[in-house]
Amino acid sequence: MNFEVTILGSGAALPTSNRNPTSQYVYCNDRHILIDCGEGTQVQLRKYHVHIQKINHILISHLHGDHFFGLAGLLSSLHLLGRDKGLTIYGPQELEQIIRLQLEVGGAKLGFDLRFVHLNGKEHRLLFEDKMIEIWTFPLSHRIPTNGFLIKEKPKERKLNAERFEEAGLSLTLIPKLKQGLDVELESGEMIYSEEYTYPAKPSKSYAYCSDTIFDERIVDYVRHVNVLYHEATFLQDKLDRAQQTFHTTAQQAATIAKQAEVGKLLLGHLSARYENGLKHFEEASAVFENVSVVEDGETYLI
Repeated sequence: MNFEVTILGSGAALPTSNRNPTSQYVYCNDRHILIDCGEGTQVQLRKYHVHIQKINHILISHLHGDHFFGLAGLLSSLHLLGRDKGLTIYGPQELEQIIRLQLEVGGAKLGFDLRFVHLNGKEHRLLFEDKMIEIWTFPLSHRIPTNGFLIKEKPKERKLNAERFEEAGLSLTLIPKLKQGLDVELESGEMIYSEEYTYPAKPSKSYAYCSDTIFDERIVDYVRHVNVLYHEATFLQDKLDRAQQTFHTTAQQAATIAKQAEVGKLLLGHLSARYENGLKHFEEASAVFENVSVVEDGETYLI
């Protein structure tokens, strides 16, 4: 089972030759999730060999164009490629109206169902769960309602110690409960203890995504102890006034959030087009938090 994130776009509002607008592809235990969909995302998906027809969840953080202008085009391409299975889009309520109007005016009738789940940028709530993962949303602080996202694995089953189990001659019907960490009492009254016949489960992992937001320490509680945190770092600290005016964050501030939340690793992105590269962002954040990377388009990170 893999859990990884591919950066499709690492830039801010103005695209550059090296950085597309924001978008990320998350693969988690055979679940395929797209986070934000800036202009050109479908080209990036092809460029970096993502199987776009497998995407079944699209999370849109907010309605600034660099986070959703590529969505209508992606949906049209999915239709042209023969998609027939439904797709769920999570985002602000107005997004549904925008996308359906774009498709209607263009005379496009999709060959698959679109389901919209409306977000208001104010709630911390569970959006989706199955037997393997959970997807949560939490509020960010930007000029318009904006949502952060948390993708986490559910607790994993313990691994059976097959050799010891066979030696004990126990019934196979006990295996599911033992792997769940449950002890079982036999009809004879004998107790069969899970930890004696299984190995500890592998730790579950988590990934948090904080798109456009001003520095806000309330985020800490939502992302505490995640394995990897992606946090926007549009500016450096010498542009703090500009960051505050536009409700964005500096590299130093993002590192402060990571340190307070005690995350495993910090990814910085959404860099302003004024910066040729992320070297100074890395230096500024590393002075506060040790495990930092500044993302580039096309990079994949194992969670």
